[in-house]
Amino acid sequence: MSKNKYTGWKMLSSRKKFEEAPEEYVGFVYEILDTETNMRYIGKKKFWSKVTRPPLKGRKNKRHSLKESDWKDYYGSSEEVKQLVENTGSWRFERYILRLCKTSGEMSYYEMKEQVERDVLLKPDIYYNAFIGGKIHRSHLGHLIKKKR
Repeated sequence: MSKNKYTGWKMLSSRKKFEEAPEEYVGFVYEILDTETNMRYIGKKKFWSKVTRPPLKGRKNKRHSLKESDWKDYYGSSEEVKQLVENTGSWRFERYILRLCKTSGEMSYYEMKEQVERDVLLKPDIYYNAFIGGKIHRSHLGHLIKKKR
């Protein structure tokens, strides 16, 4: 593998580079592929993070705003993957966006769905994932639920 290859995010469906955070989406579910071992990691990442600043002079309310997260340089929360990136370089990894999500609940749901459908915990020879967690309520997915007629 070439150490000069593109290591940014790509859409899995089109293999096209994905370099700008769309404002209408909160984040995405992703797959990271280790091209040396063919092992994978499934996770989620937000495009935006909340920033809380002190109130303006004479005011009591704190100020809240959004800033772009570190998603462009993100390689997952797996300590094993992060260590590999640090020790061997990012060139050996390919990063794919599986799904763009409009809410945090949607992101959590589809991350867990991907992980369970792929049996990530039962296939340690294929997946770096060692943990699946999440607490999702139906109300978090309201925009995805089909209305009864």
